[in-house]
Amino acid sequence: MNLLNIVLMAGAQGGQQSSYSSLIFLVLIFVVFYLFFIRPQVKKTKDQKKFREALKKGDKIITIGGIHGKILEVGETTVIIEVEGQNRLKIEKYAVASSASSTGQEQQLPQK
Repeated sequence: MNLLNIVLMAGAQGGQQSSYSSLIFLVLIFVVFYLFFIRPQVKKTKDQKKFREALKKGDKIITIGGIHGKILEVGETTVIIEVEGQNRLKIEKYAVASSASSTGQEQQLPQK
């Protein structure tokens, strides 16, 4: 059964009082769903976007694949990172998961 059938059946069987209580119950379920699921996810997405926009040269990062590196160049949608052995990788900004210094797992890269 879908939600509309449940509401209509409750209204037909219980009269006006039951209809209002069912409607209030559905609104409360939606409010709880919004507060516990939708709102935190929107906030997390917004914070990740701000973090990725603030990336700059010299930041030490960890990608979503677990690669540790140091940013050498920042482009519009990509970054070039240096990993151990002075290898360079070009990755998309959305693949940057976190800052290595914020996780306490800072990596020592060889200096040029």
